[in-house]
Amino acid sequence: MARIIVVSFRLGGTDGVAIESAKWISALEALGHRVRTVAGEGEADVLLPSLAINARTPNSVGELDQALGEADLVIVENLVSLPLNLDARDALYQVLDGRRAVFHHHDLPWQRPHLKHLEAPRTNPLWHHVTISGLSRRELAERGIEAVTIMNSFDCEPPRGNRDLTRRALDVGTRTLVVMPSRALPRKNVGGALTMCEGLDAMFWLLGPAEDGYESALEELIQSSNVEVRRGLPDGVDIHDAYAASDLVVMPSTWEGFGNPVLESVTHRRPLALYPYPVACEIIDYGFRFFELGETAAIRSFLDEPDYELLALNLSIAREHFNVASLPARLSHLLESFGVK
Repeated sequence: MARIIVVSFRLGGTDGVAIESAKWISALEALGHRVRTVAGEGEADVLLPSLAINARTPNSVGELDQALGEADLVIVENLVSLPLNLDARDALYQVLDGRRAVFHHHDLPWQRPHLKHLEAPRTNPLWHHVTISGLSRRELAERGIEAVTIMNSFDCEPPRGNRDLTRRALDVGTRTLVVMPSRALPRKNVGGALTMCEGLDAMFWLLGPAEDGYESALEELIQSSNVEVRRGLPDGVDIHDAYAASDLVVMPSTWEGFGNPVLESVTHRRPLALYPYPVACEIIDYGFRFFELGETAAIRSFLDEPDYELLALNLSIAREHFNVASLPARLSHLLESFGVK
């Protein structure tokens, strides 16, 4: 079995990259590989603060080289894909020269307007590229980089949350509760979710914080809306409770590298309303049935008389194509194609 190092800006957190990295690590360990982790912050076997997104510590090529040791394979989780720490990216490229590596791309620089001027990921005969969407794979191909796609995977039997206790904690009563399980940023389109909730006369629950200076703009949106809003997770409430308490999940983002709440709504057996951002359309093509934000009448009809066959259909598609239980087999095939056993 191979000695594998997984390296990223941050591991062990609740962001999408950290969550998907953890799934890959578990799958690789299930295959018998010896996996160690290196990150700039969070939870890892080796913490190198110089790798963090907002690092204040200068990069040491020697220190990074030592951390990667005698690995048979290095898996890089987004650190060169979305180059938020250019020094760390360049040091990693230097250390990976002559090493076998897989770049697991969750985002790419041109997919963010403020980063589109930065270079595409570099390539090397010993380096391989994996994307989480067909869109990113095609965009890499346009730049002369061959990649394969392994979409994100999900537990299709997640823990059942406590609906009644959570709704009492939020003081929802019998109101329709719409949950948005994400952070607040301009591209997250909180305004679109609020407009939908106004049409449904529903309460809106935003789980994540505002980031990148968006707090004041978010407050203005909320204050200008007639919607009753809840924010954050109360003490003792987790993400599974949040899905259980909700009547509808909303994913109003205009752009996501993938958008895990789309599939999480399915595995938690909840209807979803979304804005058809590009990768969402790619997911929908598998046969899922979701609502768009503006389909207020259809959503209200569903909430009045839930179509459980629709929810069951969505779950069956997720089990077939996005099941975390099949991730070890997919990664085994992937690594064999790269010459790693």
